[in-house]
Amino acid sequence: MEVATADVRRWEELIPDTLGVIFTKLPLRERLTVIPRVCKSWASAVNGPYCWQEIDIYDWCTRCEARQIERMVEMLVTRSSGSLRKLCASGLQTERIFTFIAENAGSLKNLRLPRCDVNDFAVEQMTRKLSMICILDLSYCIRIGSKAIETIGKNCKCLEVFCRNMHPLDTSGKPLEDAEAFAVASTMPKLKSLEMTYNLITNDGVYQILSLCPNLEHLDLRGCWGVKLDNMYVKQSFPKLNILGPQVSGYYEREECSDISDSSDSEYDNSDMDEYDFYDDESDDGMWYHDGRIDELEFRVYEGGIEDAAMYWPPSP
Repeated sequence: MEVATADVRRWEELIPDTLGVIFTKLPLRERLTVIPRVCKSWASAVNGPYCWQEIDIYDWCTRCEARQIERMVEMLVTRSSGSLRKLCASGLQTERIFTFIAENAGSLKNLRLPRCDVNDFAVEQMTRKLSMICILDLSYCIRIGSKAIETIGKNCKCLEVFCRNMHPLDTSGKPLEDAEAFAVASTMPKLKSLEMTYNLITNDGVYQILSLCPNLEHLDLRGCWGVKLDNMYVKQSFPKLNILGPQVSGYYEREECSDISDSSDSEYDNSDMDEYDFYDDESDDGMWYHDGRIDELEFRVYEGGIEDAAMYWPPSP
């Protein structure tokens, strides 16, 4: 008895948009180094915007130099073709890269740039063009202050999550002041979550935020030693508010881009790679090569040698 076989569509025949959605489920490394090698249709799909609407390279950034990070950001943002909704990276340093992001990622809603060398002027230029941002993380950015925060609030009217955590070494020994807290309170009325760990704020700044941000549900004040709230008053006046701190259980430092959305590229483990070549949009052989090696840009992941790298690569479909 013959069994009728249903028509099965070959993967390489799927339209690029469908392939792009599927490829977003893969870790960043596979998207950049494995998929382009399978076939031309897959290479074309992975170079398209559907694969790059959400970009999270935070973990990778912690292992690379600034110029490598900026080249990677430029490449991936360019691939998104203006459809980028989420960007998480750290270690960006030049004004040029912030300008590039602002001019090429107008659809951004989630922007996380901790540990970046961004200043007040760059923030002003970026937020003027990124007015749709709902989630913003500028933690450990020591060159910005209350002026930048005020500019953010005025330009980003939809902002609901703002992270302004600091490292304890950056605030230790400095006088208390509420300028940043007042800037948050006066310009970000729609906030639902605010993180200000190890900031120099006082009770006055906190109460101002609580009074002018009625939708606030989460407030992280760990390490804010100038804050001594009346807990009974806060519980009675703001029953839906969850406050962490100012006491700290052990050492606290935000080491990854947490997100209220779903999982991201940061899930892959960088500890088991060494060097991988990247395929750019306009090059079949990879414009990142130079004399058989990667030109200036590389993944550093394997602790051992590259000769064993093949065993970690998944088989081709």
